[in-house]
Amino acid sequence: MVWNDPINLMTYVTYVFQKLFGYSLEKANKLMLDVHNKGRAVVSSGPRERAENDVSRLHRCGLWATLEQAG
Repeated sequence: MVWNDPINLMTYVTYVFQKLFGYSLEKANKLMLDVHNKGRAVVSSGPRERAENDVSRLHRCGLWATLEQAG
């Protein structure tokens, strides 16, 4: 889960989603708009180890991300 923050530019968030997850510009932009407009977006899912790694990578890029169990 990536959360909205007042620091990162929308273009940067889109760029990070493309680089970290290989998303197309359209998908990365849609997710960025979800973060911006809804306050959060699920950008990755899967096994716990992979999700923990994704959260760590997002943190290294300066994004506010958390791990949440689906339910």
